[in-house]
Amino acid sequence: MINELVLFTRDLGDKSSTSVLSSLWLSKRPVVIQGGEDADPEVRIKRDHVKSMMKHAWDGYVQYAWGANELKPISRKPHINSIYGSAPLGATIVDSLDTLFIMGMMDEFNAAKDWVDNDMNLDMADAELSLFEVNIRLVGGLLSAFALTGDKLFRERALEVGERLLSAFDGVSAGIPNGRINLSANKSSGGWPVLAEWGTLSLEFNYLSDVTGSGVFRSHIRRIYEETINLMVNMDGLYPVNIRMRQNKTGDFDDRIHWNNFDKYTLGAAGDSFYEYLLKSWLQSGKTDETSLSLYLHSVDGVFNKLVRTSGKSKLTYLVEIEHESVQHVMGHLTCFAGGMFALGGKTLNQERQFKLGADLTSTCHQSYVRSPTKLGPETFEFNDQLEAELDRSSGAKYYILRPEVIESYFILWRLTHDPRYRRWGWEAVEAIEKNCRISTGGYSGLHNVANVLPTHDDVQQSFFMAETLKYLYLLFSDDSLIDLDQWVFNTEAHPLPIKGGANPLYRPAETK
Repeated sequence: MINELVLFTRDLGDKSSTSVLSSLWLSKRPVVIQGGEDADPEVRIKRDHVKSMMKHAWDGYVQYAWGANELKPISRKPHINSIYGSAPLGATIVDSLDTLFIMGMMDEFNAAKDWVDNDMNLDMADAELSLFEVNIRLVGGLLSAFALTGDKLFRERALEVGERLLSAFDGVSAGIPNGRINLSANKSSGGWPVLAEWGTLSLEFNYLSDVTGSGVFRSHIRRIYEETINLMVNMDGLYPVNIRMRQNKTGDFDDRIHWNNFDKYTLGAAGDSFYEYLLKSWLQSGKTDETSLSLYLHSVDGVFNKLVRTSGKSKLTYLVEIEHESVQHVMGHLTCFAGGMFALGGKTLNQERQFKLGADLTSTCHQSYVRSPTKLGPETFEFNDQLEAELDRSSGAKYYILRPEVIESYFILWRLTHDPRYRRWGWEAVEAIEKNCRISTGGYSGLHNVANVLPTHDDVQQSFFMAETLKYLYLLFSDDSLIDLDQWVFNTEAHPLPIKGGANPLYRPAETK
């Protein structure tokens, strides 16, 4: 344990090793951010293998796409048709910073840091980008790197990106930002984003305010949570994916947010991380943010009342979507994050029913993997008289793009229960990824159709594969002390941010301006 902490203090830059080491020991238990090996040698071998996967993914990116956003591993060139288009923001570099650091890959981490210091140029991003994606990947990744290392470079870069995101709030009604931003022109467009986009800013914005002393970011979050949401009529704590303002005859907007009964309610795409951030904002605050907690608990009631279903034959628990006032018996891979969320919420709040829902959903998501010929889950899976957590081969989204949500829930359930099934399931996923997705020349690729025994590749290594999937696998096979869930909260891109209020001395608040 001492060696792990000393290893950490050597990378702190302007911080005193003695003072930081003391502050770490003054917390309830040591803060471990590197090392953290499991006592079981077989588990250590598996973790080392995951680290080798990170090395293979990173080396492919460095060789063929350095500075670009993502890699096309089969074509061996940059992927420019991603969410960032051709804007050279080094998304994979920023998304990978904390994973590289946690895994102790310091040569690779320092190369990534040098790129952030010398080559990251927001003025080159002259394109319409997603507010949501830039926030969770760039701001989140830079803030996590700052928390882990104390290096002010990352805080300064996070602030630089964050300040350009503020243009999304210029001239908007009800505090809800525009969904598209141009970082170069420092302007926004695109109208209101969907629920998960405008509801997935709080972790990054609140922490950015605290570490920079600039309250402007927190003020926008406060308006959303304390004013805007109160204007919304909800369905048992569930909110519609799309919202709009009603205009009067003069063209002015009134002060109430409206939608119709034909909207969509879901914990899947476009809704997911809104609910995730309700729970995690409360946790990040040191459990003092009662507004977020109240909204989260209300949403849990809505999930039980409106969305939870059980399949007929295998009695699998799943979540439906409600759209156009009809129930859709389909779950997406993205929805599988909810297993970990409800397990974490249930354990923290001592609510057995919520915890059981999380465990049951995680088991269902595992079934979506094991019932596939490739042992990797499809983007969506269905439930009807014939299908249970399976791909409808005549329709639906059959692809797999290296997503993390199922593995994320395995990791959280392992940390909360130490039930060996979660490590076993995680290793099944490792073997399936290695068999089906590994590209010999470097990197990993998603699949077009998981139902094919010999699937074809989509030729894209998503940045979240290194930010999330491999990080969660590495932590799954680590000791609980490494990125302790009582000290850290993960943003929706798996970037760990410290918990406030004494739980984690690495929070590092600045003087408030």
